[in-house]
Amino acid sequence: MNSKKRFWIFTTLMSVFFNTVVFAQSTQIINVDNRNTTTLNGVWKYLVDPYEVGYYDYRRVARDTKDNPDKSEAFFLGYRQEGPSERVEYDFTKADNILVPGDWNSQKEKLFYYEGTVWYYKSFDYNPKDKNSRQFVHFGAVNYEADVYLNGEKLGKHIGGFTPFNFEITQKLRAGKNFLIVKVDNSRGIEKVPTVNTDWWNYGGITRDIRIVEVEETFIQDYYLQLKKGSDDMLEFLVKLNGSNADQRRVVLSIPKADIEASLITNSDGIGRMEIRADRLKLWSPEIPFLYDIQLRFENTRINDQIGFRTIEVEDTDILLNGKPVFLRGISIHEENGMRGGRAYSKEDARILLGWAKELGCNFVRLAHYPHNEPMIRVADELGLMVWSEVPVYWTIQWHNENTYNNAHAQLVDMIGRDKNRASVIVWSVANETPVSEYRTKFLRRLIAEAHQMDPVRLVSAALERHTKPGTDNVQVVEDPLQEYVDIIAFNEYIGWYDGRNEKIKTAAFEIEYQKPVIISEFGAGALQGNHGSAEELWTEEYQEELYRETLKMLENITQLRGITPWILADFRSPRRVLPDIQDGWNRKGLISPTGNKKKAFFILKDYYEWKKKQFE
Repeated sequence: MNSKKRFWIFTTLMSVFFNTVVFAQSTQIINVDNRNTTTLNGVWKYLVDPYEVGYYDYRRVARDTKDNPDKSEAFFLGYRQEGPSERVEYDFTKADNILVPGDWNSQKEKLFYYEGTVWYYKSFDYNPKDKNSRQFVHFGAVNYEADVYLNGEKLGKHIGGFTPFNFEITQKLRAGKNFLIVKVDNSRGIEKVPTVNTDWWNYGGITRDIRIVEVEETFIQDYYLQLKKGSDDMLEFLVKLNGSNADQRRVVLSIPKADIEASLITNSDGIGRMEIRADRLKLWSPEIPFLYDIQLRFENTRINDQIGFRTIEVEDTDILLNGKPVFLRGISIHEENGMRGGRAYSKEDARILLGWAKELGCNFVRLAHYPHNEPMIRVADELGLMVWSEVPVYWTIQWHNENTYNNAHAQLVDMIGRDKNRASVIVWSVANETPVSEYRTKFLRRLIAEAHQMDPVRLVSAALERHTKPGTDNVQVVEDPLQEYVDIIAFNEYIGWYDGRNEKIKTAAFEIEYQKPVIISEFGAGALQGNHGSAEELWTEEYQEELYRETLKMLENITQLRGITPWILADFRSPRRVLPDIQDGWNRKGLISPTGNKKKAFFILKDYYEWKKKQFE
């Protein structure tokens, strides 16, 4: 294929990417950390509203629609009683306090199991730094549905608990005093993604940072900068301007340590694209996680970022990082700070979790089962940890429901849109443990195709299921048509825990149908830290230790094995886990307890990774 044809394909795909990713939600802005922002984190007021009386009248008509002129009891107005004869049945100024970011479950004991609507209220002063600037309110994530109002006027609605979104508020901000109200609803639903049945805590609230982003009238909204697929010395650079004056504008890219200074001119859509020769690039890797300081310049705007460059591809049964075979020494992680007992959201949380992974000897982490917060990805970049990033298409979704698909697709788009420049991310995952059916396979094939189209550089996979082959004593197979469409065959296996006991591990054998690399995306056993006994006694550290020892021996017999991500780094909360004195609301498959103590199996895996590292050096 000639270079002109390749470039045409590339620019076409990137046009689809920008027009899909950027506008899937309200004008998505990336790299918010390195922009001019004002935090709205801190103390907010909140009202619990299980019957949603602040949103619906007694006829169940929404108060924020034109069909309902009576808005006297609408919580989103943030109204206060003006006289003793006026009936107003709420008052945010007298309400209890709650911290943002954070979940209500871990902050308020009375809301520990609560699922439903909570109204958040924040008053703030704001004066634009430039009278000609534009302002957006940006949320890192709200679980699960967010209706957002500024000064009583609705900005919009976002659905999905783990992806960022923003709304423009330029014409709606007042000079001086303002108030923001967010109706947060974490109710589960069979049509949602994830659906009603999961194995993690449904933390509700404004769970990640909230900020006002101030930009110029025409600004750099989005950009993409990565090595071209199959190349280690050609960068692909794209940029998207937003504003009334985005046509035929010059944007400059500067990478001083790579001796790169390049500029491009945008088209009528505000999109500019180019390829840049980059000789002698220092490639990012777990051993040397080198990040280049880059800067984008547009008129008076300067946007800084830290980006690493590396190649990732599959060749036969190998995963190649920078052209060399790599074994993914991984661990699965939930977005939870167990020591605090709530949703993780900060860079400090990320350093704790990923620091444990590094101590374990990992070069890879599976961030399950939803997009984690941006600091996790940024810290992974810094520490040299490759990342599997996943959307919450989990267990049994409504595969035939087009709205459910659109929900999953939007979350995939937002995940890729936010993290497409991060060197650490090498795998996009579209699902976990989904039962095979015609509708399901069509659903996931569409997501896989979309992921490849939006990001042709990275690999795409899904955590599949295995079972014992009929007519055999202990031959394990993956009979899933999705294997044909993923780049890596990944599957979960719990022999010794959900399937027999540790003796069964010793005789298990695997048959892999496709000539592709294999990752064991989950295995493990529950153990209460400090609970000791024999290696045959469930829930003891010794049983978990023995399971890890035997499972690692068993997996070494899979010739295509190129990585594992055992379940899981640390114990995490789950309402499914109710066994008194053992689980008490925690999934105990972690290698680390909620108090930060390492279980015996931690050291079995650590020793294995030290041995495996030497094999691939």
